[in-house]
Amino acid sequence: MNGIDIIADTNFLLYVLKEYPCVLPFLDKKIGISVITEMELLSFSSLTAADDLVLKNLVLKCEVFQLDRRIKERAIFIRRKYGTKLPDAIVAATALEYNLPLVTADKGFRKIEELDLQLLEP
Repeated sequence: MNGIDIIADTNFLLYVLKEYPCVLPFLDKKIGISVITEMELLSFSSLTAADDLVLKNLVLKCEVFQLDRRIKERAIFIRRKYGTKLPDAIVAATALEYNLPLVTADKGFRKIEELDLQLLEP
């Protein structure tokens, strides 16, 4: 899909901001994110103006996948089957819909059997 290699969760992008070594193997990849990830990332009240600018520039380098009917339906299925939080269900559904690995530090995604999960260890 458009040359995208991975779907990144919110914590992945925060780890990029904090320069955590665990994200280094993924920085040469083309990164996609869910619109939910973009919204979560840019809505943290504790962001400094400098952090906000860095994160907005980081988002610009990503392909942002919008919420469409297929992702919505898959997210509903995931939420019902696994009891995940709605934002996590949408992120997982985005990765599944585009058949891309999900990179995250959130171990809660492990229960979603269908995911190709790349779990980060900070």
